Amino acid sequence: MLDQASGLRKMQQPKKVKVIAVSGGKGGVGKTNVSLNTAIAMAQMGKKVLVLDADLGLANVDVMLGLRVKKNLSHVMSGECELDDIIIEGPAGIKIIPATSGTQTMVDLTPSEHAGLIRAFSDMETDFDVLIVDTAAGISDMVLSFARAAQDVMLVVCDEPTSITDCYALMKLLSRDHGVFKFKVVANMVRSPKEGQQLFAKLTKVSDRFLDVALELVGIVPFDENIRKSVRKQQAIVEAFPDSPASKGFKRIAKNALDWPIPHQPSGHLEFFIEQLLEK
Repeated sequence: MLDQASGLRKMQQPKKVKVIAVSGGKGGVGKTNVSLNTAIAMAQMGKKVLVLDADLGLANVDVMLGLRVKKNLSHVMSGECELDDIIIEGPAGIKIIPATSGTQTMVDLTPSEHAGLIRAFSDMETDFDVLIVDTAAGISDMVLSFARAAQDVMLVVCDEPTSITDCYALMKLLSRDHGVFKFKVVANMVRSPKEGQQLFAKLTKVSDRFLDVALELVGIVPFDENIRKSVRKQQAIVEAFPDSPASKGFKRIAKNALDWPIPHQPSGHLEFFIEQLLEK
């Protein structure tokens, strides 16, 4: 693993890539919707965006967009093909790395298999400006690993007690065991901007009391019936209903995220993301 990392440091003129992990602790908070719509909105702004479906056992990014997948990460893991070979194109030209669905072996990767997946990233030739990692729900090792390796962790939370407590649990683990102390927060499916602010205040109150972390509210996405309609159409809402309230929320998140600075040292390059994962 160390040899892999040192080899990556020698890459000539590494391109700065913004790496954002989108997580939230529990399922059902709209995490994949936030990932995809933010990615598509960024692409509409002229950025080359790659989305990694990091829910390795229950893939849903391709399903949500109605995309046909011939090969996925399991084929890369088995050595049948390279990571570039499985990339599919989505709306607005975003690129997607599809995961597998219903495959327990992908959930329980061994350390050597994990390293193999990371090596595949280091060999990629696909050009992109932003990598959005749509993590699985929960607090598995893979979720923690991707979150600690990213430059920014964006937590999606909705106004439910279980969403707040699970988001808190994820922050606690990342800050206590993995050195992640800064979190971007998206208040999703709220009834008004005021409710979004109040939701953020609830999360901040409990985190300020028990954790040494810094939270930043980076987006408020209102509850919008058009999201349900777009899901049925297998389209992203920013494309299906571009002027809807939720679409405007996602576009603001995308614009905000593109303004987040990319650290110069030691992070800020894709190989840093890879090295961080290798150190897991």
